[in-house]
Parts: sequence; structure tokens; C-alpha cells
Amino acid sequence: MPITSARYVLAVPDLQRSAAWYRDVLGFEIFEVGDPGWRFARRGACYLMLGECPDAIPPRELGDHSYFAYLVCEDIDALYQEFAAKGAAIRQPPVDKPWGMREFHLTTVDGHRITFGQAV
Repeated sequence: MPITSARYVLAVPDLQRSAAWYRDVLGFEIFEVGDPGWRFARRGACYLMLGECPDAIPPRELGDHSYFAYLVCEDIDALYQEFAAKGAAIRQPPVDKPWGMREFHLTTVDGHRITFGQAV
């Protein structure tokens, strides 16, 4: 049977702050799900499940192992400009990689890292 979708589950220390950041900085729609400890977020084909876990290990303490997603997008330079204009913590601006992708990296308000890529 085929897998039809992927969802990323993130532990966040402050659900309200995190949900607002994904909405205001990355442009995700935020959805209430009937449980006060969870919010779902969606932008295009990307779905996130944000769960409030104040005692989780902070992603910043994981060093280079805190990447949770590689999101393939269209018009990566425009997306980069959108996020940078809204104050996203950009780790690396768009650059062409030898494996045929143009990529940029950012860090979320909670310290999770996301890579965005587009085929070149």
C-alpha cells in the first residue's frame, strides 16, 4: 500500500508561541484539534503536528542533529525572501549544491532546523 502523506511531529516548549511563529513567520495555517496541548499546521503539502512538551530536550542541545525536515518547494529564492523579511533565523541563504538542489536552511523559534530545497 502506498504512503499518501507525511506529517512531522514536533515537541515545543510553548505551544502558543510556536504556533504563532509558524503562522506569522513561515505562513502556515494553524488548526485547533480539540486537545489544548496540540495544534496542527499546514502550508501547501507540508503538515506539522505541534505538541506542547515543556520538558523535552531543547533542539539547540542536539547540535547538528536537530534537522527535522527537508521541504521541497518552488521558487526557492522568493520563499527565502519572504521568510527573511519576516525575521526568520536564516542559517544559510540559497546556494546551489552539487547534488542538483538549490537550498537554504533556517532555525525555528524553538531551535529546530529546516532545509528548503528546489531542483536546479
